[in-house]
Amino acid sequence: MTASLTDLLFDDAYSGRIDPFELFPQWLDAARETELNDPNAMAVASVDETGLPDLRMVLLNGFSPEGFVFYTNYESAKGRELLGHPKAALLFHWKSQRRQVRVRGLVEPVSSAEADAYFATRPAQSRIGAHASAQSRPLGSRQALLERVEELTARFDADDIPRPGHWSGFRIRPLQIEFWQDGAFRLHDRVLFSRPDLNADWSRTRLYP
Repeated sequence: MTASLTDLLFDDAYSGRIDPFELFPQWLDAARETELNDPNAMAVASVDETGLPDLRMVLLNGFSPEGFVFYTNYESAKGRELLGHPKAALLFHWKSQRRQVRVRGLVEPVSSAEADAYFATRPAQSRIGAHASAQSRPLGSRQALLERVEELTARFDADDIPRPGHWSGFRIRPLQIEFWQDGAFRLHDRVLFSRPDLNADWSRTRLYP
């Protein structure tokens, strides 16, 4: 029987090449089979202008060898922080799989064409919400938000809701990807892929748990 990439990842006798961009979607697919809610949920860490860390959960909306993509309001706290300090860390935690993946890397905005294409796939009410929410800024009451949604729903044709200029995506281009798997008595398996820059080859290192 052919060994899986995960078997090879934790096999100290294997010295061949493993591509983390091939391994990650296999772990994500496994999580989709067992996680009850949002297997594509990830924590995104950034820093503000003072260097104070910030953290929140978002959904992974796209993945390729170019990086990990999610969408947000660029005028939100995370939008401002990532535009001002374009480095980030991600964490995927799949409790049912007893696994996690940690990512650190550089941040870049997605293209307008990518953002338009993804925005068009969202439900109409989610597209309305992108217009209605001044994300991260003070809100007097929930009723004020609901009234804004009602106003915009009446204004827009449900089949033609444009993407707001402040709403787009970020791509995190990894310099490090760590795969962690639970082990008995906290003797976990940890393997770190790292590269000095985006054009370099990956190196693979087993870490102490």
